[in-house]
Amino acid sequence: MNRKNVYLFLCVLGIVLPYSQLIPWVLENGLHLGLIFRQLFANRIGGFFGLDVLVSSVALVGFVRTEGHRLGVRRLWLPIVGLLTVGVSCALPLFLYLREDALDRIAHEGRGEISVRA
Repeated sequence: MNRKNVYLFLCVLGIVLPYSQLIPWVLENGLHLGLIFRQLFANRIGGFFGLDVLVSSVALVGFVRTEGHRLGVRRLWLPIVGLLTVGVSCALPLFLYLREDALDRIAHEGRGEISVRA
């Protein structure tokens, strides 16, 4: 399986797995944002994960903007939508998928000096 397919698979997992927990919670409690945050930060381990995801989200937005513009990645708005509707688990692999597409396009056009491939 190539990297693009791995990233796409991880993006799908990044949607399905978090929503498998969120949807039953919303069905039970409604979309009550205050309760979400109270439960997320109810203890230190929840706070650890919540703050980790918050910092990762900010870093990801910066990475999407800078790397996306540098490589001419198309549809840069998609990872941001993924971040806001699902989270980092969707947005990061989605951006990496789009980035691979841009790198492939650069390689086929023969105009890049980018040697990011491992």
